[in-house]
Amino acid sequence: MTEHLTVVEHPLVQHKLSLMRDKATSTAEFRRLLREISQLLAYEITRELPMTTQQVETPMEMMDAPVLDGKKLALISILRAGNGLLDGVLELVPSARVGFVGLYRDEETLLPVQYYFKVPDGLDDRLVIAVDPMLATGNSSAAAIDLLKQAGATNIRFLCLLAAPEGVARMQEAHPDVPIITASLDRCLNDQGYIIPGLGDAGDRMFGTK
Repeated sequence: MTEHLTVVEHPLVQHKLSLMRDKATSTAEFRRLLREISQLLAYEITRELPMTTQQVETPMEMMDAPVLDGKKLALISILRAGNGLLDGVLELVPSARVGFVGLYRDEETLLPVQYYFKVPDGLDDRLVIAVDPMLATGNSSAAAIDLLKQAGATNIRFLCLLAAPEGVARMQEAHPDVPIITASLDRCLNDQGYIIPGLGDAGDRMFGTK
């Protein structure tokens, strides 16, 4: 663990991740597990949200009850696989604003190509959580964070299911101010830029496209 990287080692997170790694796990089961694990990871990434109090009348008496302070979160899905994490986090924080960054990886250069960008207003006043299941080369993630900063975001966290050391290093170099929360730091990338041992292509497994 470093200040830049947090690996969530909760037993439920690790158990569900192992089920997701299994190539025999069906598309429907993979989606269900991704939604569940995203909620568990969301507990970690929102641990230090600012709090205030407001008066609440319980059946017994008035009290100053703790509530979230400040503007609502902004959740940014890095398309397309980010939507699997987004759905689970939104169930936990349904009032969050939502944005999308469309990037795909050129299979020859492994560099990101942008095709869509739509985010909420006022990112400078919000905690912005970018979600993408896989932090592989880190090129797409770093490019997405570049775009969010250009749109005004200053308080950004990155949530992923799996990370490769190469991707963590790339993000730390490009965006040392952006903490990464993940369920696992895997061994390495292969020649095609896929995480090893990994779980394959998260988007294909989630949407059944391969």
